[in-house]
Amino acid sequence: MSLCLRSDDRPSPPSEDANYKLLALYSKLKMAAFIRIRTTETSTRSAEEKERQLLAKLAEIPSLIVALSGGADSAYLAWAAQRALGKRALSVTALSPSYSTHDRNIVEEFIRAQNIHHEFVETHEMENPAYRANAGDRCFFCKDELFSVLDSLAQQRGFSATAYGVNADDTLDFRPGHRAAKEHRVLAPLLDVGLRKSEIRELSKRAGLPTWDRPASACLASRVPYGTEVTPERLSLVERGEAVLRELGFRQFRVRLHDRLARVEIAPDEMPRALTTEMAATIAKQLKAAGFAYVSLDLEGYRQGSLNETLSRPGQS
Repeated sequence: MSLCLRSDDRPSPPSEDANYKLLALYSKLKMAAFIRIRTTETSTRSAEEKERQLLAKLAEIPSLIVALSGGADSAYLAWAAQRALGKRALSVTALSPSYSTHDRNIVEEFIRAQNIHHEFVETHEMENPAYRANAGDRCFFCKDELFSVLDSLAQQRGFSATAYGVNADDTLDFRPGHRAAKEHRVLAPLLDVGLRKSEIRELSKRAGLPTWDRPASACLASRVPYGTEVTPERLSLVERGEAVLRELGFRQFRVRLHDRLARVEIAPDEMPRALTTEMAATIAKQLKAAGFAYVSLDLEGYRQGSLNETLSRPGQS
């Protein structure tokens, strides 16, 4: 059974928070259905060999739409697809309340510098109660909406396939978004040739891509704890908070939203600067001005997907 509801049969949004909690509970029980994409295959191929294989495989596709978020992986895939296919490749970026203005600016700079054939489209995952319920499989509903929009675009324009930038290192975690990709038959070219994040960064640097060393990024909804409803207001608050840290010169961070409290994660190598009395006071003052009531600094520092620590894995109690 799926909670993904289409626009023609979607009920009115629930008016009570309890409804979202029920949806979150149901989706958490569905964690066992997540697709783990970890592989045990090892390879002695060099990054250059993998890149040659990637370009050869891409060149075999008649035409391709690439989902471009602006991160290192999707940017490299967009570059490779255009190199292999030219105008037969179209990179597409989805705009929604969970996509920050900062990320959009990164994409605009990238496509302009690399002359990438590109379009922006709108997605409407916020209209889906199962997405807003924000259970452990929230990403499935987001990616299902994204790939549905790309499917329609591909059909309208005559593109033969769509692809996204999942890589071999992404197989180390549960990826509900990959389940959506499999259901929509979305290609995973970087994963197929076994490219890892470090290799993608290395190859991107050699290609002169400005995204080669971009810090890991994710949608704004990933800052909201599971079971807390995702709303445009909460996403906007997180975006304002992260803009503060960016303006203060921090590079790798997250502002996790816990009710009215900002739990700030900062990369370990940047932590000493954040812990100075002056900087700590500045962070607190500016985050409160952005709309938070309380500010805390997570002493474990930044770690990707830290909110997943609250989830029970399949087979665990």
